[in-house]
Amino acid sequence: MVAKIVCYALNGLEGVPVEVETDVNRGIPAYEMVGLPDTAVKESKERVRSALKNSGLSFPMNKITINFAPADLRKEGASFDLAVAISLLKASEQLVGAETDGVVFLGELALNGDLRPIAGLLPILISAKGHGFSRFVVPAANAREASFLGGAEIYPAATLAEVVRHLTNAARISPLKTQTFVPHGAEREGGADLKYVKGQPVARRALEIAVAGGHNLLLVGPPGTGKTMLARCLPTVMPDLSFEEALEITKIHSVAGTLGEEGIVTERPFRTPHHTATVVAMCGGGNRVLRPGEISLAHGGVLFLDELPEYQRSALEALRQPLEDGKITVSRANGSVTFPARFMLCASMNPCPCGNYGSADRVCTCTPAEIRRYRRKISGPLLDRIDLQVEVDSVAYDELASSERRESSAEVKERVNVARRIQRTRFEGQGVKVNAEMGERELDAFCTLTRESEEILRAAFERMKLSARARSRIIKVARTIADLAASEEILPAHVFEAVSYRIYDRLG
Repeated sequence: MVAKIVCYALNGLEGVPVEVETDVNRGIPAYEMVGLPDTAVKESKERVRSALKNSGLSFPMNKITINFAPADLRKEGASFDLAVAISLLKASEQLVGAETDGVVFLGELALNGDLRPIAGLLPILISAKGHGFSRFVVPAANAREASFLGGAEIYPAATLAEVVRHLTNAARISPLKTQTFVPHGAEREGGADLKYVKGQPVARRALEIAVAGGHNLLLVGPPGTGKTMLARCLPTVMPDLSFEEALEITKIHSVAGTLGEEGIVTERPFRTPHHTATVVAMCGGGNRVLRPGEISLAHGGVLFLDELPEYQRSALEALRQPLEDGKITVSRANGSVTFPARFMLCASMNPCPCGNYGSADRVCTCTPAEIRRYRRKISGPLLDRIDLQVEVDSVAYDELASSERRESSAEVKERVNVARRIQRTRFEGQGVKVNAEMGERELDAFCTLTRESEEILRAAFERMKLSARARSRIIKVARTIADLAASEEILPAHVFEAVSYRIYDRLG
């Protein structure tokens, strides 16, 4: 008898339907798997055999052939175990009358018959629902993640025996209730907050502009001036996640296996990879299964690179294309996948190797040649893509000791939300969300400069020898400054302020 059960494979963030066909026939006992299964799938033979026996079920002593269709798609991982077990039971007539048509079975089996969680469940469910499936059997450990998918019957099971009882109507499993998404702001009691940042008015202003328009930010200053503290405040002033954004970010973290107990991402990501991170760690990859890297895990949030020049040159250069396109394509010999990578880059660095160059109260011990070598670690094309380059100076003792009230992250976030609402209205139907994402078409349509503003920009362009990309990014920043000021026009003051945030262009 031949039985057919549906499960799913992952290709990047998309689920691909796989039909598990099992043929149990008379003959010398054998157990073969075909259809491009990888090692983990082939090993499911023994997991399924033990799980069936330890669940009080019979393993057929016949000639067994299991085919994973389509045959040209490589099947990877252990998420096919449950589908293989159910197809074996059905083909050996141990599930007579069980309704399995139109049901997707997902889960890894333990030797004792327990169902273990799988990575990438949410993207699989979303894809399967898009393909017309509405009934799913999933591991109970994945229940929280699966509960955010509406419009489907999802049955969480802890063991194989529980699934069998459900299919034979001996003991039905209650379907999951759809959970309501509640976003969590990053601002929490005792956590990072701008009210704890003393001094640094220019850096605080730049941080607000960066978040309001989705711009990239570079903080340059001596050690101990608060660069890292400022960066950690970024998520606290970013708008709360929408449900659609949360689902997209959750899909990435689910595939990477970094999803928390809540089952869905409720805060904007803040990723801080170590400076020893490789290109693969940054961009994603893997020998068999292609997984997202740090830039994709930061999608919708912040990628913070502390001490930027200490990172590998190759890892930094790999950021250039994702910063432009908002996505990364990872290619290997056996295929390629594209992951979202629309993140806000925040980086920090010292002005020189000793960190004291330009300091009013510390002496720099570096030679001009050492300073040039240090700064050359960051390429011009990468710096060009960082919209705001800001100096973070040392804070005077009186400011550190002052008890004067400072603006909190919540207050800054209110202004950011107003600016973001202006941008949503402006870009409705344009495929653009924030000013930083504007292309040339949007720049022409929404960023007309006054004659005085144009003259200021022309003078800066010629004096600072700016690139065409730098000019466009200055206009985008000026548009954000105008939005924060609730101004329809980009005024000369807005352009002047935007130009002032290009410190490396000013230094030449």
